[in-house]
Amino acid sequence: MDVPVSALRAELRQWIEMARTGQDVVITERGIPVARLSGIESADLLTRLERDGLLTPASVPRPAARPGERPAAARGGVSDLVRRLRR
Repeated sequence: MDVPVSALRAELRQWIEMARTGQDVVITERGIPVARLSGIESADLLTRLERDGLLTPASVPRPAARPGERPAAARGGVSDLVRRLRR
């Protein structure tokens, strides 16, 4: 369901309730989609990917970082790649 930004501002509680019931609310600005409001149950992407068989959980635990080692994101890890791809 699409909603203009102006209507979202005026009736925010109503649109949050719609998202809570499972409906995706697409927020538009001058008719162009700019954001999506969805209920928290539908926001867990990893759970959905596992359920759909598109992602397999790790079979062994991830090793702990060594002291002084930079986090994976700072080294250009997967999360950095995803951030760049979403731009």
